[in-house]
Amino acid sequence: MDLATVDKLLTSTRVVRKRLDFTRPVEKEVIEQCLEIAIQAPTGGNSQGWHFIVVTDADKRARIGELYRESFYIYARSSNEQAATQGKGELYEKQQARVVKSAVYLAQHMAEAPVMVIPCINGRVESESPMTQAGQYGSILPATWSLMLALRARGLGSAWTTLHLRYEEQVADLLGIPSHITQAALLPIAYFTGDDFRPAKRPPATTVTSWNGWK
Repeated sequence: MDLATVDKLLTSTRVVRKRLDFTRPVEKEVIEQCLEIAIQAPTGGNSQGWHFIVVTDADKRARIGELYRESFYIYARSSNEQAATQGKGELYEKQQARVVKSAVYLAQHMAEAPVMVIPCINGRVESESPMTQAGQYGSILPATWSLMLALRARGLGSAWTTLHLRYEEQVADLLGIPSHITQAALLPIAYFTGDDFRPAKRPPATTVTSWNGWK
């Protein structure tokens, strides 16, 4: 494998918000290609119980965008209250300031994304054991990440969001999602503006790694 290309893809696939090009159409064929790649991801017990809802209808995107925006502002108020009591360092604070600005932008423009994808998985696990819950979400999240990587390789950006789940039932009614299906995320998808992305500034992995026990 060309490790330089692989490493660049893995370290520069970002959550894209302000750089999504809402004016440029996204071809159906590109989404289909990326989904074919995504379903090569592993699943618990090789269950393959995934389903991807691709939303391009303008009215449905508008309604999902409205629900997302409402949920975002509820979340933002709660986060601001928590942030006032926490201090996590200068680097974290600077990064968060940028994240907040871009998150607000996405909340205001979510409905303009030409494509939305809602990754789903068969079954409900709210009342199940941590092991069962981990297996359930572990059977859809790898495929969703693979989708984001495939999109990135083709010049498209996406943002992993979950705030619409505050109104999961309303979205399910809108899209006809059966009650036994779990929605895992909401990805707004569009071509991105600018030339490229860089790796994020992170503390060294050694600061969050323990060998043979928690330290």
